[in-house]
Amino acid sequence: MSQTIRKQTFLSRLATPLAAVVMAMTLTSPAQAGDNPYNLIDPASVSVGSLGDAKPYALTTAAGELTGFDPEQILFTGQEFAALLPSVANGRFDIAAAAIGITEKREEVVDFSDGYLAGYLSVLSGEDAVTDDPASLAGKRLGVVQGTLQEMYARKTFTDTDIVQFPDNNTGVAALNNGTIDAHFLDYEAAKTYGERYDLAIRVNIPSFDAPAGFAVKPGNDALREALNTAMHEALEDGTWRDLYQKWFPGSPMPKEYLPTTN
Repeated sequence: MSQTIRKQTFLSRLATPLAAVVMAMTLTSPAQAGDNPYNLIDPASVSVGSLGDAKPYALTTAAGELTGFDPEQILFTGQEFAALLPSVANGRFDIAAAAIGITEKREEVVDFSDGYLAGYLSVLSGEDAVTDDPASLAGKRLGVVQGTLQEMYARKTFTDTDIVQFPDNNTGVAALNNGTIDAHFLDYEAAKTYGERYDLAIRVNIPSFDAPAGFAVKPGNDALREALNTAMHEALEDGTWRDLYQKWFPGSPMPKEYLPTTN
């Protein structure tokens, strides 16, 4: 079930020009907003789809609000990951933001901004039989969130493993805890949080720097994609990205590619 709220965090913190454009659209007259230079679904707001259980990228608080590194201003809707890119391609959302790794297959469905985040894919388990050797997954049941980079990697690489799909990480980790699966494959930061909460161990870490996360937009909407890129690069240079990363990923290594080039 989706959840829609108005929020201000990451994209709205990309101070210029996108957030400025969004703020300007809320203040302009109907005639001006109707010009819609960024080809938005609603010229007066930006509609963003994301996932609500991928802490610290995007998460739902106890009060029911979406927050995290990715969620941003304006009209923000949480839903299952597998539906995000089709929803952007079909015009339900202007943007999808959920630490979505850029791959050639996904670029057949949507267009992407430049990459803004990279990290690790991690295998989480409470079984001693699952070790730091990926070969130990042979014959095991491995959970993945449907449509994620983890599912793509697992199906290509863990060919002797039984891959089990879930709509989100909460469901997958619940299955891990009740013994339905032997391990769950997810993002490192989310794995760290679940591991601490349920006394589970991260067994394998696989770098995903060749598929950095990007913002997805409808194919051909170059105006919005270029505005995102401009805003993103300015946020990298003025330290906004660095500050948000330190807030949401405390203690984690900070990729130098995303730090300001000047002091």
